[in-house]
Amino acid sequence: MQSNYDIIVVGAGHAGCEAAAAAANMGSKVLLITMNMNTIAQMSCNPAMGGIAKGQIVREIDALGGYSGIISDKSAIQFRMLNRSKGPAMWSPRTQNDRMLFASLWREMLEQTPNVDFWQDMVSQLIMSGDGKRVEGVITGMGVQFKAKAVVLTNGTFLNGIIHIGEKQLGGGRTGESSSKGITEQLVQIGFQSGRMKTGTPPRVDGRSLNYEKMEVQEGDDLIDKFSYLPHTSPFVNKERQQRPCHVTYTNTAVHDILRTGFEKSPMFQGRIQGLGPRYCPSIEDKITRFSERERHQLFVEPEGWNTVEIYVNGFSTSLPQDVQMKAMRLIPGFENAKMFRPGYAIEYDYFPPTQLKLTLETHLVDNLYFAGQINGTTGYEEAACQGLMAGMNAHLKIQGKDPFILNRYEAYIGVLIDDLVNKGTDEPYRMFTSRAEYRLLLRQDNADVRLTPLSHKVGLATESRLNRVNAKIKEYSSIINFFKNTSAEPDSINNYLSTIESAPVNQKIRYYNILSRPNASIEGMANFSDDIKTFILSSDKETIEQAEILMKYEGYIEREKENADKLKRLEDLKLDVNFDYSNIASLGLEAKEKLKKIKPLSIGQASRISGINPADISILLIHMGR
Repeated sequence: MQSNYDIIVVGAGHAGCEAAAAAANMGSKVLLITMNMNTIAQMSCNPAMGGIAKGQIVREIDALGGYSGIISDKSAIQFRMLNRSKGPAMWSPRTQNDRMLFASLWREMLEQTPNVDFWQDMVSQLIMSGDGKRVEGVITGMGVQFKAKAVVLTNGTFLNGIIHIGEKQLGGGRTGESSSKGITEQLVQIGFQSGRMKTGTPPRVDGRSLNYEKMEVQEGDDLIDKFSYLPHTSPFVNKERQQRPCHVTYTNTAVHDILRTGFEKSPMFQGRIQGLGPRYCPSIEDKITRFSERERHQLFVEPEGWNTVEIYVNGFSTSLPQDVQMKAMRLIPGFENAKMFRPGYAIEYDYFPPTQLKLTLETHLVDNLYFAGQINGTTGYEEAACQGLMAGMNAHLKIQGKDPFILNRYEAYIGVLIDDLVNKGTDEPYRMFTSRAEYRLLLRQDNADVRLTPLSHKVGLATESRLNRVNAKIKEYSSIINFFKNTSAEPDSINNYLSTIESAPVNQKIRYYNILSRPNASIEGMANFSDDIKTFILSSDKETIEQAEILMKYEGYIEREKENADKLKRLEDLKLDVNFDYSNIASLGLEAKEKLKKIKPLSIGQASRISGINPADISILLIHMGR
């Protein structure tokens, strides 16, 4: 058995899987250690990928060369593009997924990835160098030692995890699985700060026991898309399968009254849970307390897969006693005869405030030790997966003696997420939203490949074929834009189209570009009235046409946002010495000195985003730099 590796990844959730795949595909020999080989890439909570802002992250992972988009497409049972009624910066793809197929495809892809080995065991200790400043491997619960040049910790909710159901407390990182012990204690002893967080999950029920006629149907999109930029298709794109519908129902005052009877046994209200839960995904008991004026709350009834009757009750996350959950659930329309597979529960676990990390996700205290996923205080598969990808890439680059791979806020949602975590930290589970990104018109879901594939190809992850596809796409949509800017329409033909969108007619030749700038105008609509356009775009795919349209319709806004991004880039280009002693700058305030010494920013731009650093502090730094 091999005992020496380039990189060891601890944990095989979404972060661990992406970390292992990225490092291995870049050429590192990787060992992926998991407590259970049968739960690799388990969807512990809802069986879905993407959603608002999260969908953009999945597309970015795919553009960089990660696996999440491919696997989400192949295991999809429904596709929806959220926020279509809003501008393109807000469009967010989402798939409902087959939970078991998703996990099995992940394992299959990892097993087919050269350079990835597996070991089933718990990691109980890190092997440190003699001076304690560098990680050199891990020791497992069975006492097996594995040496490595770098270690990526992606422990999820397993670090000293405790499951809460009413007054019951069970040690575990997930239902039916034991928690992980030893790592937190060792890291705290080294000097790391740790904290506690909480997340929860709803009951799973038997779909055969539900009355769907009492619920609203939520179908997938007619125009089916996918996450991955690669040419493969999801199961229903070519109508191989019909999408599975979800359903919507609502709680009511009777449900709320029953739930309140369990509050005296609630671990959340009785103080048995110390960690903070996700603000934007509260438990049902939290909802009816915080929003007591509301008589009902929306629930999404989501199937767990193609061939199972198991249902996920999205919106009914709870840690109340099992009997209270059951009584309340049966008062929900359509759930009168519901049978429960397993109750909802809350889980409390250790995390490490991410201000202890570099932008590469390497820790400040220990060289070559990386954290990714919920260990950094985030919540969500997508947030975890992108951190794993970045940690895996940077661990590989570090041991190869190469420059790190860091994405800026104007380059990717992934850059926003990591920048927020490292510079601002978080004391509650961090979730990505479009509102967190200042440059969201640049960071659309349709152009992640154009933004990121060339950058990833440069450092050795995105393949040559991916880059060729991107270059072909850029050439094609640039050609469409050029055609629209330089070709004019005759009034007779274009006025017929303008009448269909209730737009004023024209009395002279006008460029197609000017017509497209009008409200409700679209390339597809214009093509129905113009043989010129129809012929020109005949060989272009839907995605390329859509991108050309967005770039033309929003050209002014995009240019303005690029100008703002360029200003930020100039600040990012003003590099700071990571080892500089800020205590020597007398005019800096005490808080600024403490924050700068702790975060160790790489640039003036990063320093400006640290919580507690004000514009006057930045001016002082610029003066000190001779600017």
